[in-house]
Amino acid sequence: MPSVFKSARLPDGRIRDVRVTDETITAVSDSISPTSDETVFDARGMLLFPGAIDVHVHFREPGGEHKETWKTGSQSAAAGGVTTVVDQPNTNPPTTTKTAYTSKAALAADSVVDYGINGGVTPDWNPDTLFECPLFALGEVFLADSTGKMGIDETLFRQALIRAAKTEIPVTIHAEDAAQFNTDIYGHESGGTGTDAAVDIWSQYRSATAEIKAIERAIEIATEVGADIHIAHTSTPAGVDAATASNVTCEVTPHHLFLSRDNAAKLGTYGRMNPPLRSEARRKELWDRLIAGDIDMIATDHAPHTYDEKAASLWDAPSGVPGVETMLPLLFERARRDEISYERIRDVTARNPASRFGLNNKGHIAVGYDADLILIDPTATQTIKGNILHSKCTWTPFDGMNGIFPELTMVRGTVVYDGESFGSTVGMNVTTSE
Repeated sequence: MPSVFKSARLPDGRIRDVRVTDETITAVSDSISPTSDETVFDARGMLLFPGAIDVHVHFREPGGEHKETWKTGSQSAAAGGVTTVVDQPNTNPPTTTKTAYTSKAALAADSVVDYGINGGVTPDWNPDTLFECPLFALGEVFLADSTGKMGIDETLFRQALIRAAKTEIPVTIHAEDAAQFNTDIYGHESGGTGTDAAVDIWSQYRSATAEIKAIERAIEIATEVGADIHIAHTSTPAGVDAATASNVTCEVTPHHLFLSRDNAAKLGTYGRMNPPLRSEARRKELWDRLIAGDIDMIATDHAPHTYDEKAASLWDAPSGVPGVETMLPLLFERARRDEISYERIRDVTARNPASRFGLNNKGHIAVGYDADLILIDPTATQTIKGNILHSKCTWTPFDGMNGIFPELTMVRGTVVYDGESFGSTVGMNVTTSE
């Protein structure tokens, strides 16, 4: 249904009316007179934002439906103001063949938001068929094992980059060098979940050096073969600096921006993720780089596991935390406190991801762009609790923190979330050649 947002404040501070016709923004003006057949949204005092593009989620389907599904994951995304997601390949089976891709794409038809699907690399992958699929990117290519045990060696990594370069497709890299892991600490147990030192030990084990060395080596190889790479979930300031110095894009997660090893005692094994939490000093330096413009985008690495699965000993608990629903709310709360500008939030969650991955119709509130829009009340702070979120896993590492959630989420002109309930399943597969 055609609609008009009246007197909305845009991220740059301008007050504008915005018209949506079918799937597209068709007018942005000082004043628009709605017609009788248009739905009018009174946006006075509200912020109208482009929907976020989260280029790194794990919706777990197929194979992990007890943790998340395309329906629950996409609803969680919509409730958090994310209108496009990109799913990673470490499902069961992994997305390494055309058959696996096709099966996952059929499941993704349940999505209420737009989506991309990445292809993966394993020793038995089939690039001849995989590259026939409309991949969003190749990756997450794992340089060390994580969920799904898809870690590969340098020889296969180089082969994958060469093949991706020939196909002119970007490669997203999980950069950790297992040779740099602190094996002296492996297996040390501090009493299991909830203990003061449990997650801190994990941070010591998968060290900051392991990430930094892997990023530097990945950049070297990519430069040699002419591959276009993107560094996933960069958790260290030095990793960001290495990417920036080489004109390689990188993403940073909300958990590495808002949490640190200082939170280990509270989180226990619910704070185990790869790469792990870093020191509070490194967290603050990441935030400084975000404000300075050195970080290209924020992506959540939404990686849900059930509450019971995470309630295990340190070495048995799975790695990963949910985050697709809380990314924008956490950032909007920091904007309310004047710690980050709305324009910077817009850039790292919408404009930059769209530009980097060739989503030429997304990321802007301008005539001709997809009507992927979210409406927020910038004063509506609330406490984040797992039981108010929509992920199937029902918990969050950000429990007790404040956030500002959308009042409305629209995907290509259709309201998919109105602050209380979800609308039509309108998700569409998007690729870097859109």
